[in-house]
Amino acid sequence: SASARGMHGFWLCSGEANLSHACLLSHFHLQTFGGLVWILVASSKVPFPLLQGWVMFVSVFCFVMSTTLLCLYICGVHRGSSSWVTLDVICQETAALFYLSAAVLEAYSTYKTRQSENSVMTIYQENISAVVFAFLATLMYVIHKVYSLLRWKSS
Repeated sequence: SASARGMHGFWLCSGEANLSHACLLSHFHLQTFGGLVWILVASSKVPFPLLQGWVMFVSVFCFVMSTTLLCLYICGVHRGSSSWVTLDVICQETAALFYLSAAVLEAYSTYKTRQSENSVMTIYQENISAVVFAFLATLMYVIHKVYSLLRWKSS
């Protein structure tokens, strides 16, 4: 149906939707939320380096991966290949899983920071913001994954 194709065009970059405003807007959300997590974690003090190191790795990795995929879509490298759809599914699924783990670890780190006696409210607030944006990024990647799986199933 036309409405289903419209939703696919909104969440996925495929065919004629490569340069559509909706396609670029959906990638913009991924980049924005991921970039905010990256910036917030990088700017806060690190009470648990191992946990926040993973969050930092995930945010940088997914930011670079999404930017690369967006550039490849814009350049038209995929040329309608079915293997490209599989690559898209794998990337979105990996990013969603990584961001879910990062969001949970950042939430745990924030919880432990708040419990400490020498907690600085600014650090706590930055970490809360990072948690919120990490869960929003997770949600965006899950939505992308669902629509990628639907596209993969139909190809």
